[in-house]
Amino acid sequence: QVQLVESGGGLVQAGGSLRLSCAASGRTFSNYAMAWFRQAPGKEREFVASISWSGANTYYADSVKGRFTISRDNAKNTMYLQMNSLKPEDTAVYYCNHYPPREGSWGQGTQVTVSS
Repeated sequence: QVQLVESGGGLVQAGGSLRLSCAASGRTFSNYAMAWFRQAPGKEREFVASISWSGANTYYADSVKGRFTISRDNAKNTMYLQMNSLKPEDTAVYYCNHYPPREGSWGQGTQVTVSS
């Protein structure tokens, strides 16, 4: 089982940028497609972006397409989410997980707050 730890969140003004990281333990990280999800207050957790095991294929939710970029470095067992042109509606706790997600792999997430 891969253990996942998210980091890089914070408070940023609208239009700003943040880069989130997802550090994975275990030697099998590179075997899995991975994804970012987010959960805003009072809302269901939603899909943000996914990336294939090799990094060659990516997919984005319409709400973040063109602003967010998902990537991974299998040598470092780390996945990233570069977030540009942030909007107040991007405010949420961001989580990484396998894709499709595994219930036992949800971590604590990292809070992203975008002020207007």
